Amino acid sequence: MTITHEDELEALKAIGRIVADTLQAMGRAIEPGITTAELDAIGRDLLEREGAVPAPEAVYGFPGATCISVGTEIAHGIPGARALRSGELVNIDVSASRDGYFADTGATFRCGPVAPSLDRLCRDGRHATRIGMAEARAGRPLGGIGAAIGRFADRRGYTLIRNLASHGIGRSLHEEPGEIPTWPSRDRRRIGHGLVLTVEPFLSAGGLWAEETGDGWTLRAHPPAPAVQYEHTIVATKGRPIVLTLPGAAAA
Repeated sequence: MTITHEDELEALKAIGRIVADTLQAMGRAIEPGITTAELDAIGRDLLEREGAVPAPEAVYGFPGATCISVGTEIAHGIPGARALRSGELVNIDVSASRDGYFADTGATFRCGPVAPSLDRLCRDGRHATRIGMAEARAGRPLGGIGAAIGRFADRRGYTLIRNLASHGIGRSLHEEPGEIPTWPSRDRRRIGHGLVLTVEPFLSAGGLWAEETGDGWTLRAHPPAPAVQYEHTIVATKGRPIVLTLPGAAAA
């Protein structure tokens, strides 16, 4: 959607804060031995307390309130009985709606100490998202987001998953302008002032594509390799974007 009134922006900030607070609370709960179902229950409880509806479940019939992907999984992991182990990466994606507005956020967390290469991948994945967000300015091409992320990935020796894209959001979870590449492309569509979108590159140590597993939801990188994702919902302006998915303390 494209924001045209202040009340729309305020409603988006409200649901953005809710999903951001939920994500951070789930991240703080990560420790060896906790199951992904227990993490998901924390997320569901926090969303319900705020009157928010988990979007994957409501929109797509996903079997969980949040997506939790562990280890070699990179996206859309189903919460269940799996217990986390020290040294694993855990990606959590939280999207929800309230009062007809949607926001989407995600991050990759470390469960205890991880290998130095994974620690570096996490730091660089977060930085790649910031680089992409800086390119989301009114009047610029949408392809500039992926071009900037791609230059960073090349310099650091990474690959990008090329079939998991950013997207428009606002009145629905996925909407116009549709998929927004977070890898180099020829996308010359222009970013409009007030456009609401996500920025969510999947930075990998060798993976190029996301492939489905046998459960119909969970995705893994192909070729097999670690991957991380960090995601924000933002509003494009002529200057720095408005970041909607900030935790309450950061937004105050």
